[in-house]
Amino acid sequence: MMDSLYVAWRYLRYHWGRSLTLVVCVTLIAVLPLALELLLAESERQLLARAEGTPLVVGAKGSSLDLAMNSLYFGDSVPEPISMAAVDGIADTGLALPIPIHVRFKARGHPIVGTNLDYFAFRGLRVQAGRNLALLGECVLGARAAQALGLNPGDTLLSSPETLFDLAGVYPLKMQVVGVLAPTRSPDDLAVFVDLKTAWVIQGLVHGHQDLAAVRDPSLVMDRADGNLTATAKLVQYTEITPENIDSFHLHGSPEDYPITAVIALPDDAKAAALLRGRYVAAGDRGEAQQILVPAEVIAGLLANIFRIKGVLDAVILVVGTATLLALILVLALSLRLRASEIETIFKLGCSRATIARLLGAEIALILAAAALLTGLLLAVVAHHDEALVRALFIR
Repeated sequence: MMDSLYVAWRYLRYHWGRSLTLVVCVTLIAVLPLALELLLAESERQLLARAEGTPLVVGAKGSSLDLAMNSLYFGDSVPEPISMAAVDGIADTGLALPIPIHVRFKARGHPIVGTNLDYFAFRGLRVQAGRNLALLGECVLGARAAQALGLNPGDTLLSSPETLFDLAGVYPLKMQVVGVLAPTRSPDDLAVFVDLKTAWVIQGLVHGHQDLAAVRDPSLVMDRADGNLTATAKLVQYTEITPENIDSFHLHGSPEDYPITAVIALPDDAKAAALLRGRYVAAGDRGEAQQILVPAEVIAGLLANIFRIKGVLDAVILVVGTATLLALILVLALSLRLRASEIETIFKLGCSRATIARLLGAEIALILAAAALLTGLLLAVVAHHDEALVRALFIR
């Protein structure tokens, strides 16, 4: 048998182009459905674990899927904002603990999540290096975000502008990295966490500027009337919050009017959850522009659609795979016809038909073995990067 394998190996090596083509074709037939199964299983794990661990989400009326994907997985689709008054409204009911979420901006491709310390306790996030948020302008990185960005506590991170030329005056903010979170195998690993006020600074709603009463440049002051000073557009807008200028950052207007993208509501029990949902259903009937959703129900609907699509993909892969296998059989059959004189020579040398069959079987076995090895390597790569692939292909 070893002699047959050696002869088959030498033949396949000599005709390496045809052999490589056959190996790649068989590998693709095997890899596509198996890799799809791996990715769908990981997507189901990520989506369901996150959704089932989040009781209720309140946000603006619109796409419930966009709201769930943005508030749970920090997806790219940003729902219409609601105001901080929604947080106060939930707290006033005494039925649930509200956790505000502001997910709109990014820092070098990673979502900036504005929230409060209740979120860290709710998700079980633990600081592995450095400390947690304490001051305006600070950020804490998820484990994979810190690794991808190459940052540690003490470094700085600049937020990314929404557009190349932001005419609205929203300036990138240079944030101080004060901590790195322990890995959780969740979307939190890829996020940059900041305080809500820091998110509003990035949005241009909370800002600091030079003290007009202390400036010496007259071009910075447009008007002085009744002790009030009006600044010109030349006034410097801070893009970095430091101990020297932190006191100059301030809110304009009432904090309850400031925007957030969603509120995670943590009800005291099932009865409180039902009562809170009833209030929002009644408010919706009155035309109010907010909705409350159960993330597990929304994600279950999404997964049902995904697996319905998977059924179609499986059917397509089956048809394509069958056609490819038939093509491979045809190639082997044509190859045998082309090798008729070669086989006849082997037969005349005294080899039996069984020996010739062993030689051909050894060639097929080596091709299948090489395809199996390559399939295993590709599946190992997919399994190693399944979390990132799921976020890139399904969640984002």
